[in-house]
Amino acid sequence: MIAEAVAGVWDAGSAAGSGTGALAGAWDWVVRVVDWGVGNWSHPGDPDRGVLPRLTEHMRLSYLSILIGLAVALPLGLACARWKPLYPPVLTGVNVLYAVPSIALFFLMLPYTGFSDWTAVVPLALYTLVILLPNVVDGLRQVPDHVRQAAVAMGFGPLRRLLYVEMPVAVPVVIAGLRVASVATISMVSVASLVGLGGLGRLILSEGFRRQFDAPIVVGIVLTVALAFVTDAVLVLAQRLLTPWSRRDGAVPRRRRRAVAAEAAAADPAVGSAAEPQAATAAGGRSPADPGTGGTAGER
Repeated sequence: MIAEAVAGVWDAGSAAGSGTGALAGAWDWVVRVVDWGVGNWSHPGDPDRGVLPRLTEHMRLSYLSILIGLAVALPLGLACARWKPLYPPVLTGVNVLYAVPSIALFFLMLPYTGFSDWTAVVPLALYTLVILLPNVVDGLRQVPDHVRQAAVAMGFGPLRRLLYVEMPVAVPVVIAGLRVASVATISMVSVASLVGLGGLGRLILSEGFRRQFDAPIVVGIVLTVALAFVTDAVLVLAQRLLTPWSRRDGAVPRRRRRAVAAEAAAADPAVGSAAEPQAATAAGGRSPADPGTGGTAGER
């Protein structure tokens, strides 16, 4: 019995030791990756080496592709919304382009653009159209007809009506597509590393997989994901700034419910006491006598 107890204690200690060793190994791996990222962040003597130049290149390729795609999708979507028979063939052509593998399109661009940024920017901008074009068309089509007629009655011309009436209404749908296109483009830029571009993809492929070294791979993946999150957050903030009425519209029903509850309480205390829990429930809360909260003090 004593021998079995000692063996059990020994096994437990060994398991705890192995768990501690695994945690220590994981921590050493994280420290090694961070040390590599900090140590290779930039090289003043060689501006083309380091993590910072790759991150800058990744941002340049991504944002330039997104802006060009948006600049093409806006007038093309406007034309498709105005002339409805134009939309099906244009959308079919965009989908066909999206079906072409990105690697093949990169290599097809090489004889014409060489090893310049346009080798990656042109295909990536074309790929954004499959997301941006339907969102632009849907956003413009969701503008109510009576809103357009009211703008015409107020003397708005076609251009002024587009800029001050139709586009503000379409902004949430357009930015929703822009968010998806931005994240997709930021991730696809890494594929351009196969033709000597790619930004952070060059860390992943050239300095990571080819050298069997995991630190550049982890740094490239983490920075790519962080760049996508930051870009998405900036677009969400831009939408809130461009559509301030959406925040006010959400606040109006809450103020109206409070006003109704206050008027009911002033008119009849019994009705007011019954209306308060209903207003709290409508606002997303629970009434004081809700069984889920344990009831009132008297019921407990």
